[in-house]
Amino acid sequence: MARSKVAYVCSDCGADHTKWQGRCGACGAWNTLKEFAVAKAPSARAVGYSGERASVVRLDEIADEAVERTCTGIGELDRVLGGGFVPGSVVLISGDPGAGKSTLLLEVSTALAKTDPVLYVSGEESLQQIAARARRLELDPANLSVASETAVERIEELVHTEKPKLVIIDSIQVMHTESSESLPGSVSQVRESAARLTRLAKHQNVSMVLVGHVTKEGNLAGPKVLEHMIDCFLMLDAPAGSRYRTLRGQKNRFGAVNELGVFAMTEQGLKEVTNPSSIFLQRGKELSPGSVVTVTWEGTRPLLVEIQALVDDVQASYAKRVALGLDAQRLSMHLAVLHRHCGLSLADQDVFANVVGGVRITETGADLATIGAVLSSFRNRTVPRDLVVFGEIGLTGEVRPVTNGQDRIREAQKHGFTRAIVPRANRPREAVDGIEVHAVSTLTQMLDELQSMS
Repeated sequence: MARSKVAYVCSDCGADHTKWQGRCGACGAWNTLKEFAVAKAPSARAVGYSGERASVVRLDEIADEAVERTCTGIGELDRVLGGGFVPGSVVLISGDPGAGKSTLLLEVSTALAKTDPVLYVSGEESLQQIAARARRLELDPANLSVASETAVERIEELVHTEKPKLVIIDSIQVMHTESSESLPGSVSQVRESAARLTRLAKHQNVSMVLVGHVTKEGNLAGPKVLEHMIDCFLMLDAPAGSRYRTLRGQKNRFGAVNELGVFAMTEQGLKEVTNPSSIFLQRGKELSPGSVVTVTWEGTRPLLVEIQALVDDVQASYAKRVALGLDAQRLSMHLAVLHRHCGLSLADQDVFANVVGGVRITETGADLATIGAVLSSFRNRTVPRDLVVFGEIGLTGEVRPVTNGQDRIREAQKHGFTRAIVPRANRPREAVDGIEVHAVSTLTQMLDELQSMS
């Protein structure tokens, strides 16, 4: 098929360019432009259009109908999805190799196949490998339809024939369509294949799950436009050396964003962890300086995590600022606030901060706990085991409130904490049984409270 047009697409932001250039004019990234063959759009018959003309209606005339979701039976996955799969929606799940993407989806597909038709399409594994994994995980493979296919056109035929309620594509990077002349895995092939599969899901009203690869930096491989096409984007993280997996929703049109699900990798596959706070608070019998517990808010629930810090004399020509699970720039900002408003300089100290368990904190509620852990390590004083700290720090040294403050306090009280340092605006109107709340409005007051407790 002759090419009608050639464009150059940025693999980071998805911007189109008429000619190749070293730097993307939209996002400024270097060496990200890939050649993209713009082919003729597929016919309506090929993608399953009904042939009816589109109609225009007034928004107030549309009936308010509840969305019927398909529950997976796995509570942590349903939580991240917002309650289950929505008919006609496209879910993209990505993660590092070996994180457990295929394992989790095989567990879901075998469970749903008992009541609804499910089609599992694998382009990377043979049918024998899929069957061997199901037997190893002791799953019931009855009624599950599987296929080893990489051509999008043949997958469309299978969907029209089998009429499944859920379709799993593993993975989108190996799929190819005849409407593009590029090699499988290229920007154009991923873009065209995802577009056709998305249209197929919408017009056939089936739930579809696409598995995506990641780059060496840990980001989703392929064009940025891939994230805009789908309805829900989930990232499965696997911290090195840990058997726990965290599933985070980074985009969801039918549920909360930044919802977190926790799983444990076992010999029988991924098992959900119903009480994540318990696994992230496995502290030793003897506390060491530099450890503070905080309550972070993930999606729709609170989560207790431990923040550790290590402050040491500079071993090189410049002081290091390293943060794992936290924003490194925000850590540097907190140290500057500590110097400006509290008179404590750590310019000659290396500062390392880490969130135990491999959790990534993206909200500001962990600011106070981070500073508390840094000061605990610097002064070589332990923080009481029964103390929990949360709150945001402003550049002027004030302690700002965070969302769902009372729910965080109740979650800490449920796990046996008897004292809490919180922003003054988050102080509960009525006393909470079993926990003593210390409200602070400035960073200086917070440091005084810590010193009196240590």
